[in-house]
Amino acid sequence: MEDQHTDSAAEHSMERLLDASSDGVDMNGAVTIASTTTVFRGPIFTVDDVELDLPLVSGGTTRIRRQIIRHAPCVVMLVHDVPGDRYLIEREYRIGSDRFAYGLPAGLMDKGENPEQAALRELAEETGTVPDDAAVRFDHAGAYYSSEGMTDELAHIMVIHLDRWHTEDRRFDADEHVESAWVTWRQLLDTPVTESNAIIAIQHEMLRRTR
Repeated sequence: MEDQHTDSAAEHSMERLLDASSDGVDMNGAVTIASTTTVFRGPIFTVDDVELDLPLVSGGTTRIRRQIIRHAPCVVMLVHDVPGDRYLIEREYRIGSDRFAYGLPAGLMDKGENPEQAALRELAEETGTVPDDAAVRFDHAGAYYSSEGMTDELAHIMVIHLDRWHTEDRRFDADEHVESAWVTWRQLLDTPVTESNAIIAIQHEMLRRTR
């Protein structure tokens, strides 16, 4: 109970420090959407142009304009073959960095799926790796926005520990080209992974391995 009171007091102290630097916007108030216009609609995401009214401490509002990429939630998983103590790594072309980049299995969640269901589906589709029966354990690192200043994409990041698994045929989309391989922990750490969600998963597993 004492720890909860201490955390609460620290939070209130932080809020007071932040409020002291306010330029007049009441960041404890509610934001109102004034208008939304979809300016792009693609197969993976849409882009909205949004006008919002921020509340002011003195009353009234001030209007701002932002653009947001609307994107389905996704899953990112570091997959651990427990008996062999190996990890799955992938490589594919990424338009953002304009290169063939190293990364981890990942993909969009389908409607009605929970993160674990989506992770196992994407894992099977991209790598052909399928756990046997209940020989799988999920270690959730958390759910984080990929870049909350520009997109609402929420990434569910996890480590999947496989005690037993088998391989099936991979199922790619028509324009999807992915390589995958099992590597040691040291090889994984030496791989130049630059995607932030993958780094979170790897660091989460690093903490487990050092306990």
